[in-house]
Amino acid sequence: MTATHPAKALPSLLYMVKQVELVVRSRLDELVKPSGITALQYTALTVLGRHDGLSAAQLARDSFVTAQSIADLLRSLESRGLVRRERNPRNRRELLILLTDEARELLARHEGPVRELEERMVRELTAHQAEQFRQALSKAWQALS
Repeated sequence: MTATHPAKALPSLLYMVKQVELVVRSRLDELVKPSGITALQYTALTVLGRHDGLSAAQLARDSFVTAQSIADLLRSLESRGLVRRERNPRNRRELLILLTDEARELLARHEGPVRELEERMVRELTAHQAEQFRQALSKAWQALS
């Protein structure tokens, strides 16, 4: 009597996305560690690099962390001189988070190595496939947001 083996189930897309996230975060941590920051801190700085002057709540949403986590993250970045807080002139109760010149220099230093990491991730894809991948990830994110 021969035992039949069911076909191996493919990993779920959720599992595969998590695998990619974990390896990207690990590699990003390796890249930014010499600058004394973490991948999460780097992500927050890049968000501010694109949209300087966000509230802490908006920065938390755009950086994919909780409000409590962003408070700790901002304290660390502020003590390092990478961000500063200013009152919002349109809403005096709100503080805006702004990059310092030192943070802009840090981002500039890491721009090339981070771009190389992204290029390595899609190296086996054609330019068209990489763009389709980008669009698919964007649509997946929008569907769940």
